[in-house]
Amino acid sequence: MNNRKTLLAASIVASLCVSSALYAQDAAQGSATTTQSRADKAKAKELATVTVVGIRNSEAESLALKKDAASHVEVVTAEDIGKLPAKNVADTLQRLPGVNISSSSASEGGFDESDRVSLRGTAPSLTQTLVNGHTVGTGDWFVLSQVQTVGRSVSYTLLPSEIVSQVVVHKTSEASIVEGGSAGSVDIITRKPLEFAKPVTAEASIGGVYSDLPGDTKPQFSGLFNWKNDANTVGVLVQGFYEKRSLQRNGQEVVGGYLPATVGGNTVYYPNEIGAVLFTQQRERKGGVIDFQVRPTDNLTLDLSGFYSKLKADNYNRNYMMWASSALASGGVLTANSINNNVVTSGSIAGGTGAYGVYDQISRPGASSESKYLTLDANWGVTDHLNLKGQLGTTRGTGSSPTQDVIELGTAGGAGASWDMRGLGKPINWTLGGDNSSPSGILPSAGWIFGGQGIKVKDKEDWAQFDGELSFDNDAFTSLQFGGRYAKHTRENPFEVAQGPNWASDWQNPAAYPTGTYSRYPGGFNGSLGGSFPGPIWFWTPAQLARIDGKFANRDPVARFYFNDIYKVEEKDSAAYLQLNFESGIASGNIGVRYVKTKEDIGYSSTASDAAASSVTGPITGSAFGDYYWNTYRHSYDKFLPSANLKFAVRDDLLLRFAASQTMTRPDYSALAGSVSAADLTHTGSGGNPQLKPLIASNFDAAVEWYFAPRGLLSAGVYAMNLKDYVNFGNETRSFKDMPASQTAGHDVFSNYLISVPTNVNGQVRGVELNYIQPIGDNFGVQANYTYADGHATGDKPLQGTSKNTYNVSGYFENKQFNARVSYTYRSAFYAGVSRTDTYFQQGIGNLAVSLGYQLNDHISLSLDAMNLNNPKLKYYTQNATYGKQPYAFYDNGRQYYLNLRFKL
Repeated sequence: MNNRKTLLAASIVASLCVSSALYAQDAAQGSATTTQSRADKAKAKELATVTVVGIRNSEAESLALKKDAASHVEVVTAEDIGKLPAKNVADTLQRLPGVNISSSSASEGGFDESDRVSLRGTAPSLTQTLVNGHTVGTGDWFVLSQVQTVGRSVSYTLLPSEIVSQVVVHKTSEASIVEGGSAGSVDIITRKPLEFAKPVTAEASIGGVYSDLPGDTKPQFSGLFNWKNDANTVGVLVQGFYEKRSLQRNGQEVVGGYLPATVGGNTVYYPNEIGAVLFTQQRERKGGVIDFQVRPTDNLTLDLSGFYSKLKADNYNRNYMMWASSALASGGVLTANSINNNVVTSGSIAGGTGAYGVYDQISRPGASSESKYLTLDANWGVTDHLNLKGQLGTTRGTGSSPTQDVIELGTAGGAGASWDMRGLGKPINWTLGGDNSSPSGILPSAGWIFGGQGIKVKDKEDWAQFDGELSFDNDAFTSLQFGGRYAKHTRENPFEVAQGPNWASDWQNPAAYPTGTYSRYPGGFNGSLGGSFPGPIWFWTPAQLARIDGKFANRDPVARFYFNDIYKVEEKDSAAYLQLNFESGIASGNIGVRYVKTKEDIGYSSTASDAAASSVTGPITGSAFGDYYWNTYRHSYDKFLPSANLKFAVRDDLLLRFAASQTMTRPDYSALAGSVSAADLTHTGSGGNPQLKPLIASNFDAAVEWYFAPRGLLSAGVYAMNLKDYVNFGNETRSFKDMPASQTAGHDVFSNYLISVPTNVNGQVRGVELNYIQPIGDNFGVQANYTYADGHATGDKPLQGTSKNTYNVSGYFENKQFNARVSYTYRSAFYAGVSRTDTYFQQGIGNLAVSLGYQLNDHISLSLDAMNLNNPKLKYYTQNATYGKQPYAFYDNGRQYYLNLRFKL
């Protein structure tokens, strides 16, 4: 009998293996039953006698699945996740070769929990994240990720590791995989009721997390209950999680970049604003999974599955800044003590009458993100040779910032300021005269009241999908897979109010503000970052800020309607595929093609009518931010995406892999639908670009894998990605309605404007991956991998997310009662994006994590996970042709310790 080694079969096998790994240790396994095909039945029969327990056997099982797959994949099983120091799926994946993680998605700076996943030196938007093979709607809690830098990546803070049965990272493409991941795809497989070994399974974990910077402990809980009947035809799974955590981030930011000044007749550059930034947050993640599975006949299985996760993320950001440009503009004199590469690295300012400092206090109560889906699956084994699947699904993601309570204050004029830069590795030492420890001397007139209100970004998709597989009885071609998919996806921010001062109030009167009751930055703030800054810095409480804005802010929904952050992208995606799987002698693999067609409706605002738009409404009046137009741009495109995977089993333990494919990623939502600001006087502007083309990657992959032991692997691989129509920033000439010329002529006049927009360019990535997994005796093991990636865009510009060097090292010990694992992950510097006008990079960073576990008895175990144990500092720098590399930001998030008591019945 032919044993079809398609990735579909591998996924089915993986799910069965993982359920065995989790539950077979409690009792002898019953027989596993499946009706999908003859090959799958054979696999299930083999697995009926498998018992997988602990790190060692689960690692062996992951390698077996990787070896068996027709394409190049990495696999992590649930036991791996349970034994690793990981709080979401991204934390788990970062130890795999070719995988990078980041802890931010816009320009908010990094935090202490992994948030985005990217593959092989590319941006997170080029990695497709799937759950059980389908897309998942996502949301972001941070306001800039909601309205400014809006990508297509998924926030992994919404995906706790407890929900996972298995994760498959697809490094090479197959026609049967949903399009969207030019660099690859991550497929998160959840548990299914009929895969459990026992009729009744119950598990719970209760514990707490201690965060050392805020210095408090918050509760953590997860629980699972699964029931299935003795006939293995009906099953129900219910799983829930509830996790709270305090977060504190101590930071320094250079806001507004480096500005020019004249010293001794020469043009030099100085840091505009240097800020001491205290960010605090209360995170609460809750949700769960419910799954109902029924097998009414031997050859039909129905599955109704739902998932919900919400992250409440109330946060408060305080940024107390030296304001050099204000001091100089009001008559202050700059003294340059030292100049390096045209930058005043050590300087001072004295004199003048303007504000020397500016202080932003921003509270965001109700900030949150959410993700949920509901799917109905049918799996019908029509005959021994034909299997059909169908799926209907809907998914929703939201990101909310209902309120931002904000006050911006200036400090007294002529206070004096100085700074001393110490390179890229250390924060800037700086001083600011005046009283930093109390609200005395505040100048509301030198500041502002700002902050978007009522933001609720929606990310939703509805889809229908069918897949089939026809198996053959011959010696070469094993099966033909085929299918189709239709989806309607929408991402939009329909409303936002940008508050400002209520000029009818006395908001500029310092006496009208709270006095006598305030708090101060924590005492260890300066020592945490390793620098010298003003202190102790005072701040108002979130409740006081809410009262201030309630008294002084103008939140009129018409006059303060902020059209610049309003956008809507609607896509209707159709796809069909054919994939032929083969196995002959030592060779196996697949070849296929996926046809994709996309229809886009892109809604965006502009201050001038866009001649390229399909329809235009406006001018729309009433907003204090000016008149604007609402443009809708409609277009469509289609593409055939071929793929081929070839595997040679040179020996039973030695494999060669080759793959080639074309893959596609649609442009980020903010790149397509960003508001366009066009100045009529200068015929210039900036904004999004609805005419962007999708990125098409031509991918090549080759690898050799030596499975020298059941838990051993030595592998090496090379890969290349040629990126056509990669999105970067540049200038384009576009036609807009010229309002002054139109009024003079008495009819519409369209003129050419030079607009700074996202543009399509080309790029490439070349890389090498090395992986070594070594068992040592019965109880020890080590793993090490290294990835080299070299990427650049047209004009030798950097690609976002490309770290040249990434490596992971881990070691473990495990016996029947005790287990321990130590992991260290490092990635070198990479281009992180643009903040305001600054191009910035994150410096290299390494993270140390430790996991300890002790089995008290057959039903109770204890675990301790330590995250960020080496207390790494996140460091960022700007890079400019005029003044080279200069410090941009520094953050310290501290360490976290998770202690959990696990129960199993």
